[in-house]
Amino acid sequence: MIRRPLAAAVLLTLALALPAAAQDATDVPLPTEPAPDAAQTPAAPVAAQPAASAAEAPGAVLRGLDKMAGATTDLTVRNGETADYGTLKVTVSDCRYPQGDPAADAWAHLTIADRSGKALFDGWMIASSPALSALDHPRYDIWVIRCISN
Repeated sequence: MIRRPLAAAVLLTLALALPAAAQDATDVPLPTEPAPDAAQTPAAPVAAQPAASAAEAPGAVLRGLDKMAGATTDLTVRNGETADYGTLKVTVSDCRYPQGDPAADAWAHLTIADRSGKALFDGWMIASSPALSALDHPRYDIWVIRCISN
């Protein structure tokens, strides 16, 4: 039964040593003013850049992943239409892409609901950053591939 007194002694030593170590760390003075160079150098003005114009497309190409089966399916959905994917209903209300470059990044407004009509996702998805705004579903993933070209 020597273990219990030894463990108690170790814990007591640690308990007494930790506050002293924490106090030593707080004795270091913190700087209160910025470095002289940073305070005297004015920030460069930000040039206004024109917003990239977007073109509207008649619909979107989406990709669905069934995580249980490990299978992907491409869905072509026109604006205002709804497509079924597994137990989900996917509605595309708008798809846009940079003007003059239809092969570039696309973003689409999707509404994804389950069979009961409960909305699971309602917002914009961006093709180049699918995780930025993603569907959170235990079985299915859906993301935007591109807009439908005219």
